[in-house]
Amino acid sequence: MLTLQERKKKIRILLKDLKKLVPEAKMILEYSNNWELVVAVVLSAQCTDKQVNKVTKVLFKKYPTLQDYVDADRQEFEQDIYSTGFYKNKAKNILAGAKIVAEQFDGHIPKTMEALILIPGVGRKTANVVLGNVYGIAEGIAVDTHVKRFALHFGLTDSSNPEIIERDLMAILPQKEWFAFTYYAIEYGRHFCSARCKHEDCPLKGYLLTP
Repeated sequence: MLTLQERKKKIRILLKDLKKLVPEAKMILEYSNNWELVVAVVLSAQCTDKQVNKVTKVLFKKYPTLQDYVDADRQEFEQDIYSTGFYKNKAKNILAGAKIVAEQFDGHIPKTMEALILIPGVGRKTANVVLGNVYGIAEGIAVDTHVKRFALHFGLTDSSNPEIIERDLMAILPQKEWFAFTYYAIEYGRHFCSARCKHEDCPLKGYLLTP
């Protein structure tokens, strides 16, 4: 187990290398407005961004406005997003979320964590993604499977709980790096260190704490 100071020192080194390894790291979900971003992020749970983009390319044409989601038929919408997995729950949340945004937030995506998590299907991870990409607000760090794996491999956390991981990372990263770090970790996972990785060729393997 690393101390807080050891983690701070390590993350500085890792961050410097990540910026060289994946300098273009950014959101790859495709969307044309703030509500579509929320929809895309909700759909991305347990689904690849590539598959989400394939689905939303058709979905966003079929439902071009927030009101279209409010008026959508639940069973039809389930079939529209079927290939993203967990489609029943995702459909339930997205369509209920559309009503919340329309009725409680006057059709606008709110700017605070507290308000965003009132939207069905939106937890801290999704809220962090939305706040950062829409408003440039870094209130926390979005912890997905790539970020979780990265943090554990390098000893930046001792927990597998996303909320604890987020707090641990916030304690060692400068706030100005919170938003970008998520995408650095995601792209590192995609390009160099997948879930099945044995780490023989990982460019950062010298810093690994766990196999």
